[in-house]
Amino acid sequence: MSALRAGSQHMRCFLQLARAQIPKAQWQPLTFSKVNARPLTTAGETSKIETEATDEAVVQLQNEIKALELSQEASSSSSKGLVPPPEKPLDGVVHVRAFPASPSYFTRQPRFNDALVELTALFERYQKLPTLPPDEVPPQLWKTLDGYRLYTGEPVKALPYSKVLHMVKRLHQIHPKIMPGEVKKVLEGFKRDINPFLNVAKEIKLDKFGRALGVGRRKESTARAWVIEGTGEVQINGKPLSQAFGRIHDRESVVWALKSTERIDKYNVWALVEGGGTTGQAEALTLAISKALMAHEPALKPTLRAAGCITRDKRVVERKKHGHVKARKMPAWVKR
Repeated sequence: MSALRAGSQHMRCFLQLARAQIPKAQWQPLTFSKVNARPLTTAGETSKIETEATDEAVVQLQNEIKALELSQEASSSSSKGLVPPPEKPLDGVVHVRAFPASPSYFTRQPRFNDALVELTALFERYQKLPTLPPDEVPPQLWKTLDGYRLYTGEPVKALPYSKVLHMVKRLHQIHPKIMPGEVKKVLEGFKRDINPFLNVAKEIKLDKFGRALGVGRRKESTARAWVIEGTGEVQINGKPLSQAFGRIHDRESVVWALKSTERIDKYNVWALVEGGGTTGQAEALTLAISKALMAHEPALKPTLRAAGCITRDKRVVERKKHGHVKARKMPAWVKR
């Protein structure tokens, strides 16, 4: 079909070209020399010339069309497995129009409505499956309302989303061994990208020399303490405890983990501390020694927690504000 269409276009072009090249009759002034040399062309002769030129162009165009058809047949016979396209690609279809993939396309929140319809159907189908006890359900954080709005790009309201989360949490309680795959797929769309419950602290182990390394921080100070069974010696940055800290309160803070568990004379401590002041360094060492001590005796964790040794103190100095003397102190107000 494409070859015939191209041939018809060529034929029309040749006809226009042939008609343009035919000389037209022109009236010229009658002179003695021209009358004797060549007579004027009459209307009958002009039509005869046009007919002859048109016939020649048609014959030439027909020959070219036959050559194109023969070349197309030869190429189709040489190529195997190629089928020419049908004349009517949509046979039997009268009216063709774009059809949306989901009926929710015409709503204000198409993605949320699709998820709501699918989740409701799954909830009605699988809500009677066996579930885990509440204390055995794996912890999972779900997307907040703002996070889900950002995920879908739609203005989801709070009340419909709370109903959806209720069904999501109920389906999450189904026993993992019998939970259908379609339920797992739907729940993935409501989970957060990062699950903080999977962040487990690395277990501290003893090295080949029997040492345990603990790391602690307080304000701008960072401390690393190696604890090993011994006689109660403490070295801070290569110095004895009495030389490293001049204040008695700071010395007691360093060994408070050993003193509260009555292990002051059973372990040796070698520590490195840097940054901050003496109070921050002493409290950073308290946390570092407590972590290393729990590697030797994990059963001491409740005692150390009760003594406040293994809780990270996140407090920092509050910054000074402009117009204030210090962080919160204001200059004295004078009436006059």
